[in-house]
Amino acid sequence: MTIISRSEKETEEAGAALGRTLRPGGVVALCGSLGAGKTVFVRGIARALGVTEHVTSPTYTIVNEYLCSRPLFHFDMYRLSGPDDLWEIGWEDYLDRGGVCVLEWGSIVEEALPPEAVRVHMTALDDHTREITVSGVDCS
Repeated sequence: MTIISRSEKETEEAGAALGRTLRPGGVVALCGSLGAGKTVFVRGIARALGVTEHVTSPTYTIVNEYLCSRPLFHFDMYRLSGPDDLWEIGWEDYLDRGGVCVLEWGSIVEEALPPEAVRVHMTALDDHTREITVSGVDCS
């Protein structure tokens, strides 16, 4: 499925639409260049999961935890060198906690992702327009 977003609000809404389909244990891998809107998309997922806190990129902390009815574990893989680094920070524990894991720069740790992970590729077409391609979504 491909979505064209023409504003930050539309990008957040696209994230919320995906967030409403996610079940406990769900994993979402986001790919896209700097400024493609990944964190804005995660804000929408967070809102759909019931997060009321301000959602920010975990660039320096690697993971932000938002505890609500369905916890959200928001990762930023930009500073990791590969999947081994993810395993070292307790990836398996996060998967076992029953929350939703969303990874910015998910392609860096592709080998550690479960096969059923949802992939979201974001491309900035211009200053305001984004192409968002989502694959692997099961809405049943």
